[in-house]
Amino acid sequence: MELPLVVGVDGSESGLRALDWAVDEAALHGLPLRLVYASQWERYEGKALAEGASAGGASSEQLIADGIVGSAADRAGRRNPGVEVTVQVLADDPVSALLREAPYATAVVLGSKGRGEFVDLLLGSVSLSVAARATHPVVVVRGDKAGLAGTHDRVLLGVGDTAKGSQAVRFAFREAEARGCALDAVRAWRCPAYETADRAERPAGPEHYYEQQASALVDEALEPEAVDHPSVQLRRSTVEGPAHKVLVRRSAAADLLVVGARHRHGHFGLQLGRVGHAALHHAACPVAVVPHG
Repeated sequence: MELPLVVGVDGSESGLRALDWAVDEAALHGLPLRLVYASQWERYEGKALAEGASAGGASSEQLIADGIVGSAADRAGRRNPGVEVTVQVLADDPVSALLREAPYATAVVLGSKGRGEFVDLLLGSVSLSVAARATHPVVVVRGDKAGLAGTHDRVLLGVGDTAKGSQAVRFAFREAEARGCALDAVRAWRCPAYETADRAERPAGPEHYYEQQASALVDEALEPEAVDHPSVQLRRSTVEGPAHKVLVRRSAAADLLVVGARHRHGHFGLQLGRVGHAALHHAACPVAVVPHG
């Protein structure tokens, strides 16, 4: 049985864009959709409201929650009546609730900002925290109109320092195959400043050496999935420059950017690295963060 797409809903404009994207994604893959609203209303409503609710009334936060998930479910049904939709209201902080949902979902889908986020922030704290800490794929829906509409017919994969057949590579191939679009696999490389072009063991110059090394890594990373998905039009490329800048620039011509994330055991806080942070804050299309292992 396929796991559902879980969508964090909160009534914000960003959340509604994420919901629309998730409905289309669920229809594309034939997946059910679960809409989740989470809030610690017991902590903030106060004892009097809690007692009123227990006596048969409903707290204001509960009414808000019911209204948000009900409205979201109606919107999803109007967008695609064929997608199975369920709703869930959780009395917990959004980050903890969505992290618990992640292992039981094909992916968790979030907007780039939520209710109450400062307008000058590029990315909401909930989206960043969930993407950085989840052990399963998280998609943050952001970007310009073309990227959100999926008009580029292209999935962009950032090939990092991973073993072949990583979860991010598999995720990207599945997306490209389901969409019937091209997959651009990009590996950025840089030549260390201390290298010189007159080294005898590298007659072609250090730039050629590092570019060839990057190309070999791309081939190794893609090898098993390319064989298993022969219908996917695959484009391999290596680009000189910082990886986070290369991928953000190329995201302007993509419908989805897929990046891997390595979570270090025994470490707390955000472990996405520069590439993940840059993608989530600046990409011109939705970003899928797919953890390794």
